[in-house]
Amino acid sequence: MDAQARLLVVDDEAPQLQALCDVLRQEGHDVVGCAAPSEALDALRERRFDLLLSDLNMPQMDGITLTRQALAIDPDLVPVLMTGQGSIPTAVEAMKVGALDYVLKPFRIASIRPVLTRALEVRQLKVRNRQLQDDVARRNTQLVAANRELDAFAARIAHDLRGPVLGMLGFARVVHERSGERLEADSRGYLQRIIAAGERAERMIRDLLAFARLGECPLHREALNLDEVVRTARQLVEPEAEGRAVDWQIASLPTVRGDASLLENVFVNLLSNALKYTRPRERARIEIGSRPGADAGHAVWVRDNGVGFDPAYASRLFSPFERLHRAEQFEGSGIGLANVKRIVERHGGSVAAESQPDQGATFLITLPA
Repeated sequence: MDAQARLLVVDDEAPQLQALCDVLRQEGHDVVGCAAPSEALDALRERRFDLLLSDLNMPQMDGITLTRQALAIDPDLVPVLMTGQGSIPTAVEAMKVGALDYVLKPFRIASIRPVLTRALEVRQLKVRNRQLQDDVARRNTQLVAANRELDAFAARIAHDLRGPVLGMLGFARVVHERSGERLEADSRGYLQRIIAAGERAERMIRDLLAFARLGECPLHREALNLDEVVRTARQLVEPEAEGRAVDWQIASLPTVRGDASLLENVFVNLLSNALKYTRPRERARIEIGSRPGADAGHAVWVRDNGVGFDPAYASRLFSPFERLHRAEQFEGSGIGLANVKRIVERHGGSVAAESQPDQGATFLITLPA
């Protein structure tokens, strides 16, 4: 037991109070005795104690009420009640409002010592737990601030790079249009490569800028019928399916609370991905459905019969600019699924992906109720 544990003892019987305080001081504790609960509450407001040892039956305020008010002042305080044999049911009731234990009167120090030892251990655990919670909260605040700074930096870099890249790309296009036919074949090929690389760089900068801005834009939550959100997203990606045989199988979807434009962005990315990676198929199949998620949330999945991917690399899918297929096979900057993850997580949800090579892929987004 801590030799300098701070104990607050409350008992309206003065001789009992004095005797108990003397014994506890002899045990090496820092003890403050109060004859009235109101005095004890005042003492709690002035300094911190590890343990409250209070009589259960007192005329001014019973031990249950004192326990409740004491914990409101210091949630880390550990209350222990003293009671007579006939008040055990009441003492058990007091434990429901926060008392750790009770001891029967009259008692010897040998009987109260193990109770105090356990109570002080609980106090240490409560204090340590609160410190850990404070540390986590502080680190979360620091992480949010760091992410905001990173977003601002990425947005600034993307904005500053876009001008020079567009300038170089524009001049390269002018040279190609005006002098392309007069250039040697090798020079014309190099110029075309410069233009293609410039267009890819511009797309990446544009996507990076959009990704950075996702962290800044506020969420406008409202009740959304996902049927409408998916219908709009499908209309936006329809040009990518032109001239192809695509079977759309879309089940009825739930209503959620979320930002319409951002969730529309989620499904545009998922459906565009499904169309892209089913391109080698003679007939593409894209399914959208839902099922109840954890904690009464909603799990919505988008499944395709495309080329799939190695599940060992699934965690890389949602990182910016990560790609599992070569650019010459499938175009893209690798930012679309990173946007999906960021939007869903801002809604308090999660994303996952399942697949096997050449066996299609399933993307699952889970949104809170």
